[in-house]
Amino acid sequence: MIHTFIGNLGHLLVIIAFVTSMVAAFSYWHSSRLGDSLEAVQMKKFARMFFVVHSVAVIGIVASLFYIIYNHYYEYHYAWSHSSNNLPTHFMISCFWEGQEGSFLLWIFWHVLIGLVLIKLAGKWENEVMSIFTFVQAFLVSMILGVVFFDLKIGSSPFILLRDVSEAPIFLSNPDYIPEDGSGLNPLLQNYWMVIHPPTLFLGFAGTLVPFAYCMAGLWKGNFKEWVKPALPWAQITALILGLGIMMGAYWAYETLNFGGMWNWDPVENAVYIPWIILVAAIHLMVVFRKSGAALTASMILVIASFVLVLYATFLTRSGILGEASVHSFTDLGLSGQLLLYLLAFAILSVYLLVRKWKVIPKTNKEIDTYTSEFWIFIGATVLCLSGFQVLVPTSIPVFNSFLGIFGIESNMAPPADQVMFYTKFQLWFGVGIALLSGTAQFFWWGKMDKQRLQHNLSIPLLLTFTLSGAIIMLWEMSNWQYIVLLTTSIYAVISNLFVLFRLAKKKVSLSGGAVAHIGISIMLIGILFSSGYSKTVSMNNTGLLYNREFSDEMNKENLLLFRNEPSKMSDYQLAYKGQRIQSEQVPGYIDTEKLMMIRDPYKAIAREDLVYKGQTYAKKGDTIQIYNENTYYEIEYAKDNGEVFTLYPRIQNNPQMGYVPSPDINTFLTGDLYTHITNIPDPESEEQWSDPETHELSLRDTFFVNDYVAILDNVVRTEEVVGVNLGEKDVAVKAQIRVFGENGVHDLNPVYLIKNMQRGVIPEVSVDLGIRINFDDIDPQSQKFTFTSSTTQKDWVILKALEKPHISFVWIGTILMCIGLGLAFVRRTKEAKERKGSAGAKKRKPSVGKEVVS
Repeated sequence: MIHTFIGNLGHLLVIIAFVTSMVAAFSYWHSSRLGDSLEAVQMKKFARMFFVVHSVAVIGIVASLFYIIYNHYYEYHYAWSHSSNNLPTHFMISCFWEGQEGSFLLWIFWHVLIGLVLIKLAGKWENEVMSIFTFVQAFLVSMILGVVFFDLKIGSSPFILLRDVSEAPIFLSNPDYIPEDGSGLNPLLQNYWMVIHPPTLFLGFAGTLVPFAYCMAGLWKGNFKEWVKPALPWAQITALILGLGIMMGAYWAYETLNFGGMWNWDPVENAVYIPWIILVAAIHLMVVFRKSGAALTASMILVIASFVLVLYATFLTRSGILGEASVHSFTDLGLSGQLLLYLLAFAILSVYLLVRKWKVIPKTNKEIDTYTSEFWIFIGATVLCLSGFQVLVPTSIPVFNSFLGIFGIESNMAPPADQVMFYTKFQLWFGVGIALLSGTAQFFWWGKMDKQRLQHNLSIPLLLTFTLSGAIIMLWEMSNWQYIVLLTTSIYAVISNLFVLFRLAKKKVSLSGGAVAHIGISIMLIGILFSSGYSKTVSMNNTGLLYNREFSDEMNKENLLLFRNEPSKMSDYQLAYKGQRIQSEQVPGYIDTEKLMMIRDPYKAIAREDLVYKGQTYAKKGDTIQIYNENTYYEIEYAKDNGEVFTLYPRIQNNPQMGYVPSPDINTFLTGDLYTHITNIPDPESEEQWSDPETHELSLRDTFFVNDYVAILDNVVRTEEVVGVNLGEKDVAVKAQIRVFGENGVHDLNPVYLIKNMQRGVIPEVSVDLGIRINFDDIDPQSQKFTFTSSTTQKDWVILKALEKPHISFVWIGTILMCIGLGLAFVRRTKEAKERKGSAGAKKRKPSVGKEVVS
């Protein structure tokens, strides 16, 4: 039965959300035009009411879509495309925003929560700010509207039925056909970071709208200066959230993708990075304006640019214009024209307002001296903007080509072939500039400077910088002069900001946000330098043999072949491949696949023996458990020369749409990470090649040879339990107890001879460790002889790559410090706003009290 009610309800709520956002936008706009009249107050109440209805509708849409996904209603295209029966609940949450419609809905949801907060806090700015806010929201809701007017498609609905999208012949004969399972979640997204990274990132996207709305409101009403004060805390908290979201994505890439890094300068990564760095530049200029009244126009331009660039990033990633230039981009759902309209509408509106008011925007005539904080912060903001621009231009090449194509001009411009090398050679120097400026500008910000005072303040930090840098350069034997410059400037930024931090901490901790954030950024630069510039491949093939002539030179030289349970030397480690493992919700940890019998249902398996984890039994022999069959883990045991032993579980994800996708496992040391991923395995699709069977006629305690291993038939006993077989009263099963002496100990094999329903059957025992299979073929009661056949195959193997990533923890430590610094700055500005609001309220109350006393 097709569950049409929930889909119809969801689609109705989308329409309600769109209409109410439009009505709220108009009502707020009209209330603003009416000024301080009673009608304006009534209109504002009317607008609030519609925004509350809009909020309820959006929450209903979210609940409806998740209900469809959670209950596996595969009659809906969205649920079928992004989920499957075997996904755990937390990955079903990832399914919600894997598709375009779901991610737009997530964005809309964050706007709702932010809008409700703005209604509470915006005060006199509510009409103007919320009119812009709800107008943007209406555009965003239109992206999931899914209606057609005169052959014009507006939005893509997440509630469309599969039969209305698919052209599969089954729907011609059976329109009510419902698939038994969905297509599944992209294996790369089956990671806990994908549960929290997208919501954080989209909250950051949503947050950029608030300073933009305040800026637009200020231009609209001529309050050119006043908008900065309420907008600044929002900009700071947005920069914190967006920066955190970006770094969560970087850690996801580091932990999930197999390129061995955290940032690949992919066009979609760039599209998110650019608005963040422009927003950070805007914050610096807004702070300058709050202190000295300078840089107002530049603040407006950058606040507008940060929001417009978020819309541009949305257009880039969702219009399909990037094609195969990015692994992150969405396919085009026919919304590219609507996305372009969304982008142009607000870009043109903001530029129009800015140009129209340009002549009346207050300008400062204050002369900026090189010994003022304004000068150094303005230079720093300029460096940040140039850094963003350098990334923006090459990233936009596909857009430029498409634009020329509209006019019939064919452009052959292509993005950089080696994007990591291309961007890094420029961004390294922007990093140097940012480090130098962030280390120096703090001294100007917190005290008056002249040449003599500057020399006094810089002397000790510079001395410590050159001493520490020199020691590190000699210790690491650094010879790359570019790396030496970046290291020295980053250490200088850390030390100089520490001096400022200690000075400010004595006065007031909340003042130290900027210094803490700058220290975090500088430590991140050091971590990026060492982890990327001095990453070392340790899995070198020193045998002199080629694994495969079809492999690349890099594959043959920088990867290590491991046979199961055969130790192999790698750098300072002794490695052993222990076998394949799988996971289950019912049993914690990793389960040895040899302890399971796979059955017809790919999501279930039968335990061959008790499944025990840390002394507790979670499944008995013969129990059927649910398994996650998409992920196979390969247990690699590392033994260091100093005796330390640890285990890594790199995995291969099998997805019908993407094939076999490797993901690394990482062991973290104090000095860096050991990063390991599987690069090749035996083809799981090819049938295993077994040798011709060899026959063994044995008596109890006889010794025989299998694949050069010594084996002993210890006993043959009747068994009442055979895994995967239900034995009746007249059925008989006996199992052999065979010991095989392998390189790493004794292996117990128990092939079964079975008579069921008066028919003979055999259940072989396979040892993947040893590459052998033994069948129990016959019993001769008279001679008390037992017949077995054995076959051999190539032992299980993997090829892996391992890298050492020195001091990469500095990147994550720096991220945390950066977020703490931005958080302190946000708290400080919020407190200042409350204090000013409180003092302003007291001043307003004083005259009325005076009148009462006089009267």
